[in-house]
Amino acid sequence: MHSPDALLTLDDAWQALALPATASPDRLRLTHDGWEATGPVADDARELLDCLAPLVSHPGRLALAQLGQSLDGRIATESGHSHYINGPASRVHLHRLRALVDAVVVGAGTACDDDPLLTVRHVPGRQPVRVILDPRGRAPARLRLLREAQAATLHLVGEGALADGPVAEHVTRLCLPLVDGGFAPGTVLEALAERGLSRVLVEGGGITVSRFLEAGVLDRLHVLVAPLLIGSGRPGLAMTPIATLDQARRPRARTFRCGDDTLFDLDLLATR
Repeated sequence: MHSPDALLTLDDAWQALALPATASPDRLRLTHDGWEATGPVADDARELLDCLAPLVSHPGRLALAQLGQSLDGRIATESGHSHYINGPASRVHLHRLRALVDAVVVGAGTACDDDPLLTVRHVPGRQPVRVILDPRGRAPARLRLLREAQAATLHLVGEGALADGPVAEHVTRLCLPLVDGGFAPGTVLEALAERGLSRVLVEGGGITVSRFLEAGVLDRLHVLVAPLLIGSGRPGLAMTPIATLDQARRPRARTFRCGDDTLFDLDLLATR
């Protein structure tokens, strides 16, 4: 039991974000646009609350995407090597994002190339449902998402696709209609919301994040930039070309330290 004037630590702040019902109302309160504390707050706790409280207090459904990239906008080398562009603090941030949502989404390409687990391991928190977007049914049954049951997995395949083998107990396979060979991002979010998954993190890869961004269905985008120059390789965002800079998107942006990396928190619903 903490006294109201005790220093609010980083661990206290994270518990309030990940488990807001357990936060002591006389020490810290999350508001509709941020947070309030009655006592002293450690600097790292203050920065964490400033960064993540808007996600926790976001009303209704939330669609958030994240990308980790180099200074020159690359998320992998030409061979697909990406471990690790960003530093340990950025990986902790990513796991915090996972813990704050109901579902974490990756495309089939990322699932096949990286074979991720998409679980929360670097911080205490609940496990989101893991979602694979696999319109052609090409994700093999050997993937850890489909084989290892640390968290529930939703395998979204296109209508008529022949997915690889039977599903494990922790996996649910769901067919969605195809549009130009892929899934409409809005349809994906609706399908997840119908299953009670209203807070969604689109984690990768770059093509998947680009499609959700271009479809206009994202509320926020977190871009973690490492002080690294790769010089070639796979770009973070690949969208429809524009002719002039007045067509460029200029969302409201905030920046935060993330170890040696810089986090850009982009509010896609607001413009400068």
